[in-house]
Amino acid sequence: MEFDFVIVGAGTAGSCLAYRLAEGGFKVCVLEAGPPDSNFYIRIPSGIMKISSDPRITWRFDLQPNPRTLERTIPMFLGKTLGGSSSINGMAYNRGQRSDFDGWERAGNPGWDYQSVLPYFRKSERYVSGGDDQFRGRLGPIPISLLESQDPISDRFIKGAIETGIPFTDDYNGVEQEGVSYLQGAILKGKRWSSADGYLHPAKRRFGVEVMTDALVERVLVRDGRATGVEFRQAGGASLQTIHSKVATIISAGATLSPALLQRSGIGNAHHLQGLGIPVVHNLPGVGENFSDHYSVRMVARIRAGLGTINERARGVPLLWEIGKWMMGKPSVLAQQSMSVFTFCKLDKSSPDTDYSLMFLPAALKAGMTRRLDEFPGVTGGAWQQRPESRGFIRIQSSNVHEAPIIQPNYLDAEIDRQVLVAAIKHLARVFRSDAMKPIIEEITLPVKECRTDDEWLDYIRGYGMTSYHPAGTCKMGPSSDPAAVIDPRLKVHGLQGLYVIDASMMPTQPSGNLNAAVMMIAEKGADMILEDVRQTRVAA
Repeated sequence: MEFDFVIVGAGTAGSCLAYRLAEGGFKVCVLEAGPPDSNFYIRIPSGIMKISSDPRITWRFDLQPNPRTLERTIPMFLGKTLGGSSSINGMAYNRGQRSDFDGWERAGNPGWDYQSVLPYFRKSERYVSGGDDQFRGRLGPIPISLLESQDPISDRFIKGAIETGIPFTDDYNGVEQEGVSYLQGAILKGKRWSSADGYLHPAKRRFGVEVMTDALVERVLVRDGRATGVEFRQAGGASLQTIHSKVATIISAGATLSPALLQRSGIGNAHHLQGLGIPVVHNLPGVGENFSDHYSVRMVARIRAGLGTINERARGVPLLWEIGKWMMGKPSVLAQQSMSVFTFCKLDKSSPDTDYSLMFLPAALKAGMTRRLDEFPGVTGGAWQQRPESRGFIRIQSSNVHEAPIIQPNYLDAEIDRQVLVAAIKHLARVFRSDAMKPIIEEITLPVKECRTDDEWLDYIRGYGMTSYHPAGTCKMGPSSDPAAVIDPRLKVHGLQGLYVIDASMMPTQPSGNLNAAVMMIAEKGADMILEDVRQTRVAA
């Protein structure tokens, strides 16, 4: 089998790349380790309660313990189906802020400043809820809208945030991020809209893109310094199959699996690979390093019954009514995303940048569990630092593709991360105690014990914090002078020909937002750069 482009991974980046490269007239094949995105719950926004930990369509990784998180093993779930994590995530659309991308350029990556990437954010989206055309796209493949299921409880949280000095914002993806607002999400008429819906399925219909599911790639093939394709097994088959790329091989397996694939292919830290008995194809010490993630912590409160929390509406007879409304295309709890409200806050009001996010959901979630409703009517708030400085790593344990890599996030390693998270959770507590929220809150159930000092809050953060499912940075973009860089600003792997890495692993630093929007931008821009590279090569020839 031979194609112009072979793409490993049919997630957000891989789906976008498949469409844009095929649109450019090239023959494209996409290999996805998981099954087709036919699970019914993928279409239902609140279906994340059912599918988040479904092993058939998710990867499960156990993040390694460290003393700063009390030696806890923290689970992380990521998408393993067409659309990748965009098929199982909370559907929040949050680009980050201007300084995130300006910082990428200052680090030696020309063309990645905010003004350069803004056209690709706009190209990928179809925003239907107002906004300024200078910042918002209207014609893209992914519909983005404000949350339909706005409710009186969330209105109270918004008023409470404003009481604490946070301004209301009409569009946190517009001119400035700071403020409180209902969530923007990738939803159309009450249904999830994944990257497979927006890019991959249309690419199959319009351009004949070949999509192979249940195809687990074991290694990238490299000959004479050039990537020539990949080896994979499909649906547990005993024999290895080979697929060749005439123009380039693109790794878009995500920030956890892209570095693992490179390492299994002999591309990575030579000392690490030699210790595993893997022949070194190309010594690239940065592969798997620079791991970053948003570490988040929750507060939960019991509120008066009868106010219409999700806990009350998602069970028994009320649930039947919600299902009926959803089927009729009306606002329903089934169209509820993983949160209702987003708040972006500054430590220093004179700063141009926000530092942490607060989130809110009119539902009580169980402590320490992923997207599981508690038994009582309640509300949940969350807090995370936007630009963590702690860095971890991903390293394979062997050449066995079925053995999970070691993932050590090193949460809370940097002092600034601890300081910002304490400030964030204390701010969230102030919102819960605001005049707007007081009349409905009966008791705070999490933290179980009241925290009075910064040290007590930090102890709580250590014991109850969890991943935000935003892994990034493990194939860092940077100039050749940066010894930790894996790819250059054109997204090509340093020192090899015909090999690109295009997904969240390329991020030099964490953007101030959920990753899906930024990954779409990266893939849109990456596709443009690849097509430009091909045109230039042909002209030179």
